[in-house]
Amino acid sequence: MKFSISRDALLKPLSLVAGVVERRQTLPVLSNVLITLEADRLSLTGTDTEVELAARITLPEPGESGEITVPARKLADICKSLPDSGRLEFTLDEQRVQLRSGRSRFTLSTLPAGEFPNIEPAAGSVEFTVNQAQLKSLIDRTAFSMAQQDVRYYLNGMLFEVTPRHLRTVATDGHRLAMATYESELPGVRSDLQVILPRKGVLELLRLLQNPDEDVRLVLGGNHFHAITPDFTFTSKLVDGKFPEYERVVPRDADKRVLGPRVELKEALARTAILSNEKYRGVRLVLEDGNLQILANNPEQEEAEEQVGVSYSGSRVEIGFNVSYLIDVLSVLTSEEVRFLLSDGSRSVLVQDPGREDALYVVMPMRL
Repeated sequence: MKFSISRDALLKPLSLVAGVVERRQTLPVLSNVLITLEADRLSLTGTDTEVELAARITLPEPGESGEITVPARKLADICKSLPDSGRLEFTLDEQRVQLRSGRSRFTLSTLPAGEFPNIEPAAGSVEFTVNQAQLKSLIDRTAFSMAQQDVRYYLNGMLFEVTPRHLRTVATDGHRLAMATYESELPGVRSDLQVILPRKGVLELLRLLQNPDEDVRLVLGGNHFHAITPDFTFTSKLVDGKFPEYERVVPRDADKRVLGPRVELKEALARTAILSNEKYRGVRLVLEDGNLQILANNPEQEEAEEQVGVSYSGSRVEIGFNVSYLIDVLSVLTSEEVRFLLSDGSRSVLVQDPGREDALYVVMPMRL
């Protein structure tokens, strides 16, 4: 096995593939990247047995075909350290890999390609194509609500709901919920399907969606999620569980409407949060005609207060929130104003961009 490649052509796909590889593995081969060469077609594959990413590179000239696995992080670090315009000569000699670039030479240990575990391909029940920018937007607007290491394992990921008329992403950690919808006819989709992509799969998929003008082909099945572009094939096992009935969480009887400046509210909340309880991050919102008061205190008897002018006319409402949850929502919205829909101080609040109906956010209150 022998080939030559420019440092710039190798670095980006190698970095993405190495990102899938876990630093601490029970199997040594899982710390490696699988390198396969067939004529001028070079492929790099990384996996942790749950998520797999394969990158494809076309070389300017054919090399000597073969396959081997080498330490992913070390190879990536070597490429990063080389000059931008450098070339890398890759040679496999008696199960050792020789790397040469200018006056630099490196020898890497290897493990046989036959030990590398591949996620078995599975037939998909739904297959369709969507623009990368559109899919990235759906994930960006909902990913922050995913749970982390929750005992309710089905919350440690993102729901992808596919129907012939829309693609929707939903995430919740039990305290807040984010939902974004792309309304469009999806050719090839003839039935409804819901799958849960695990948290790591969501974050790795997000890293791949870097070409907003290109499409990505999604193949969803009972056990696997595939995303395919000309340069990459991403595969992830799905979470085997039932996602909560999220529609039941969305407040439907909210009779109080508040319209306020998004950036000013976000900045006021961030300042107030400085003196909130470090553990519970609670702030109290007091809503009265034309005004929103934001209050926080902590065990050290320190206090913060902010006043923000809002569009509201109705009875006085006092409600507590984890301030981080509100800031997260205001950070993913892009409008100048934000709309809050609520009924009283003990029920969830619905947050939306007043100019867009394709995303909504639900935040549960907390007792202070």
